[in-house]
Amino acid sequence: MSPHPSSAVQQAREALAARLRDVRLDAEITGRELAIRCGWHEAKSSRIENARTPPSDADIREWCAACDADDQAPDLIAANRQSAEMHVEWRRLQRTGLRQLQESGATLYERTRQFRVYCSDVVPGFLQTPGYAAALLSSIAVFRGTPDDVSRAVEARMKRNRVVHKGDHRFVLLLEESVLRYRIGDADTMAGQLGHLLSSMTLPSVALGVIPFASQRTVWPMATFTVFDDERVHADSLDAATTLMQPSQIELYVKAFDGLAQSAVYGASARALVTSALAALDA
Repeated sequence: MSPHPSSAVQQAREALAARLRDVRLDAEITGRELAIRCGWHEAKSSRIENARTPPSDADIREWCAACDADDQAPDLIAANRQSAEMHVEWRRLQRTGLRQLQESGATLYERTRQFRVYCSDVVPGFLQTPGYAAALLSSIAVFRGTPDDVSRAVEARMKRNRVVHKGDHRFVLLLEESVLRYRIGDADTMAGQLGHLLSSMTLPSVALGVIPFASQRTVWPMATFTVFDDERVHADSLDAATTLMQPSQIELYVKAFDGLAQSAVYGASARALVTSALAALDA
């Protein structure tokens, strides 16, 4: 298993420590003065600033209050929780493989009312067929060297995806046209997946847009991400699916999504692009 996930966690913790140090420096107080104001030992301030001890939410609130920076506390607390959750998720993936990672998101999916999903590389997991999911997860398992539990992971993903058909959920999905053209699996797998996309576009819970190659853009193509209500963002990278919960981060991704949506086509125009990609499989 790659060491990258743990490195990403440590980098997140170091970034938080640096932000807390900047808050103190902006307040023009020493670590000792901060400790006095917070009512704790000076060594604790040093351990937090040097990313040796993760702060609690209460620690961050006290730190910001001592520096007259209470307005920064919500973002810093969200960053702290984000690094902790990243650590837990990657330990789970490293230990148990892909199936449990699929199952771990079930509660989040059930409680989310609106999903805003942008995909630049693969079909959104919500709308994947079993064949497409198996081809994709197999390649991920091999690349990451995780335990071979692909069949169970596919089963868990299909079970999770029932959320599209039940409950009070709405899915606003944006796909780059390239997603329709990338071959994940063989031609039959892609044909089944593209056909499923066409049928999914008729679901009342789904609004699907495609950004054509030739579209005039105001926002550039970027890595896949999902916004869950206005509470969190999952942003993909090669070594991690990062959870972002800071209000400023969520606001930025919502702004990006809105900009990308302006370049997309919908309805008959979107269906035509899917149909064209389907026809190209026989070419």
